[in-house]
Amino acid sequence: MASLRDIENRIKSTKKTSQITKAMQMVSASKLSRAELNAKAFIPYMEKIQEVVGSIAAGTSDLSHPMMISRPVKKTGYIVITSDRGLVGGYNANILRIAKRAIETRHTSKEEVSIISIGQKGHDYFERLGFNIAESKVGLTDHPSFDEIKDIAKRAVGMFTEGEYDEVYLYYNHFVSAIASEVTEKKLLPLTDITSTAATTSYEFEPSGEAILEVLLPQYAESLIYGAVIDGKASEHASSMTAMKTATDNAADLIDSLTLSFNRARQAAITQQITEIVGGVAALE
Repeated sequence: MASLRDIENRIKSTKKTSQITKAMQMVSASKLSRAELNAKAFIPYMEKIQEVVGSIAAGTSDLSHPMMISRPVKKTGYIVITSDRGLVGGYNANILRIAKRAIETRHTSKEEVSIISIGQKGHDYFERLGFNIAESKVGLTDHPSFDEIKDIAKRAVGMFTEGEYDEVYLYYNHFVSAIASEVTEKKLLPLTDITSTAATTSYEFEPSGEAILEVLLPQYAESLIYGAVIDGKASEHASSMTAMKTATDNAADLIDSLTLSFNRARQAAITQQITEIVGGVAALE
């Protein structure tokens, strides 16, 4: 059985850990509030650009843009968005598990797969498994701006239009609530499922729908990547907050258990001392 000093030291160290996890929980809650606002504020922009692109596509009879044409699949790019750090519960593990399962289902060789990782955890995971990491972005801020990911987003879209990839998939954690998120798989390219969300909206295009799509489609695909990044950040902060709350609660339970053990050990020691005193007195008589 552990000594009183050992139990007391464990109680002190657990209390210090609890203070740290409580502080981290509060920090994550603060970050989550802003990240959630960023994610929600981006939705109207995405809805409007999808409406415009869908209207152009619906009103143009001859579309030959390479981003909207399916072709035989020889190589696939996977954009996987994870965090740079741990202590976020199952946030990273869920994304990586489902992305890896999808890759194993679709492909028989790693030569058919190329990874574009956003986040250190995803980069390390696929590098350890021996996959080709075509592009990588780490060190994003807690509330990333488009400037932080525009280069890797542009390269990802460019590699598809240049024929290096025949399709591109996007994997990230979609923020549902502070206690729930869901891993989302989205086929980013080719853009074969664009539909207008406002059928009654009428647009006049100058110089032409094809010319506008030439500029707008790459921006649309890059915006989808950025939307997934800020959505994933909100989910990351929520997962971190939940993980730290769970750690704090577990620390409180452990402190209660250790305190009970400490009191029992102290009571046993006192009882032993009393027994020894009574026995000594009896021997003197």
